[in-house]
Amino acid sequence: MTTTSTAIAQRILEAVLARKLEPGQRLGEQPLALLFDCSRTLVREALMQLATRGIVTVSARRGWYVVEPTPEEAREAFDARQVIERGLIRQHTHLAPQAIAKLKAHVSEERAALAGDDVGTRSYLLGDFHVCLAECLGNRLLANTLRDLTARTTLVAMRYQSLHDAAQSCEDHVHIVAALEAGDMARAEALMAEHIGTISDTLRKPADHDPLAQLRTALQPIPTPPALQPRPRGRAARSQPKPDDDSSYLGALL
Repeated sequence: MTTTSTAIAQRILEAVLARKLEPGQRLGEQPLALLFDCSRTLVREALMQLATRGIVTVSARRGWYVVEPTPEEAREAFDARQVIERGLIRQHTHLAPQAIAKLKAHVSEERAALAGDDVGTRSYLLGDFHVCLAECLGNRLLANTLRDLTARTTLVAMRYQSLHDAAQSCEDHVHIVAALEAGDMARAEALMAEHIGTISDTLRKPADHDPLAQLRTALQPIPTPPALQPRPRGRAARSQPKPDDDSSYLGALL
């Protein structure tokens, strides 16, 4: 099967949603070309696609890397999701039974992932719920937009260390689906607003990055063991008790 730039871009986007790529992580063209068994030109096309969607960026000094959202960009991303997701729900009076069944199946997959050890799958499914909801509400264009926005807010949550619990996110989804099934669109919209707002409110400012931290730790002075410390001289030396056995004393040194 021939690899396309769109397929490469999709794989990278999925890795972001699964939290397998971190904000600021470098994406070298040559390593990606080797991984996907394709040309660097194809990789560059994929990265350019993702750049226009706000997932990666490029600089002359660093090359391609995953974006590191600023606090302002973080706020804008969550505001955009509020407008889109609440607006989509508000436009409908009910959902078809097939759509409800699809959402319930998605939530079941989330619960199964929470019970397992695959953090990547869990993270991906929790973010994909919102894309699935947009598709069930009949707007594929906004579903694609939400996929990119969800990826960006995933990077925001990683960079700003969101304290929102994954199990709580799943339960929020359960309550939203229940409201939609009951035809209570106003409650579903309110629950969605609270859900997105809670994630946004639990973000923390990242600690200042110390580029010399690892080197500073490595070059800390090594404490000298007591047995290797300089022996006292003169009167202090005469006051020190002598070991009973010279062999045991040498053994302590060695």
